[in-house]
Amino acid sequence: MSTLRGLPEWGRCAVMGVVNVTPDSFSDGGRWFDTTAAVKRGLDLVADGADLVDVGGESTRPGASRVDEDEELRRVVPVVRGLAAEGVTVSVDTMRARVAEQAVEAGAVLVNDVSGGLADPAMIGVVATAGVPFVVMHWRGFSESMNSRAVYGDVVTEVIDELRARLDAVVDGGVDPECVVLDPGLGFAKEARHDLALVAHIRDFDALGRPLLVAASRKRFLGHVLAKDGTPPRARERDAATAAISAIAAHEGAWAVRVHEVRATADAVRVARAVGAAR
Repeated sequence: MSTLRGLPEWGRCAVMGVVNVTPDSFSDGGRWFDTTAAVKRGLDLVADGADLVDVGGESTRPGASRVDEDEELRRVVPVVRGLAAEGVTVSVDTMRARVAEQAVEAGAVLVNDVSGGLADPAMIGVVATAGVPFVVMHWRGFSESMNSRAVYGDVVTEVIDELRARLDAVVDGGVDPECVVLDPGLGFAKEARHDLALVAHIRDFDALGRPLLVAASRKRFLGHVLAKDGTPPRARERDAATAAISAIAAHEGAWAVRVHEVRATADAVRVARAVGAAR
């Protein structure tokens, strides 16, 4: 497993728990909108086995509208500060440079940008100056329009090529290449068949030479797989399927998986590690 500056060495696929400080997340919108509730949720995720906690204040579900910057700051920074004060390894999920900067000042040790630095031109400079790990996701546009961009000839090759271009861009912008984590962007400008193909080819991303974050938790493609009579289960009923993807990702060498419910995935990555060690 790769080691990243400022982060612990877990010796296996890490588990990133999600705290959505939003009223409109596709998965659990509104449940952790209050700062106190969000901090407690993060601590509960750690108790369940999360290695780090990803705090976000803007929904990126398909069709979601953007929240304004001041509101995102109001949602995110107190939660980051509260969790960091408790010794939690915190990442911030944001597309805005100012939010990333203030979150790092509040104790975040990783920036997770679903736009890969495309949404805010200042993001790359902020991350480079902070010297923290940076998750660069495959992204083709904001939530309002991303479904229309799910057009691929060969999804695996195209996502790898587009991620390579973003990796080059962030490094050219001053980010230490050893700080970059890549994310194939499951569910972002992807149909179910695209997501499944990317999961099936996780090892192909080794060609990029950087750790990989796999964020499949509760996403639409799992609903598609589990649908009965054409009706997918609700997001919160996809946690067993999420743990299955976590086990696959860990077995295939992913650096981390990002999930809403941690316990089953924490077990899954540990089993994957034990099986790998027994080879």
